[in-house]
Amino acid sequence: MTVTVLLFASFADAFGRSSVELTLDAGATVADVVDQLSTLAPDDRLPPRPLVAVNAEYAGYDVRLNSGDEVALIPPVAGG
Repeated sequence: MTVTVLLFASFADAFGRSSVELTLDAGATVADVVDQLSTLAPDDRLPPRPLVAVNAEYAGYDVRLNSGDEVALIPPVAGG
């Protein structure tokens, strides 16, 4: 199955683009997406457990994905 991973801010900078298409095995989870992206990220710029949303809703790492899902990696933010 194929999912689209949306990348923002520092994550998009790390990959040099705003989205990545990943091909995963059936039954893959959010954790599988993060693991696969971690191996692709240059210079270990992806934190071990970034905040994630699936189809515009926050999701845990155990959520199973379906082909065509959109997975968004949400970078850390700071403010004051």
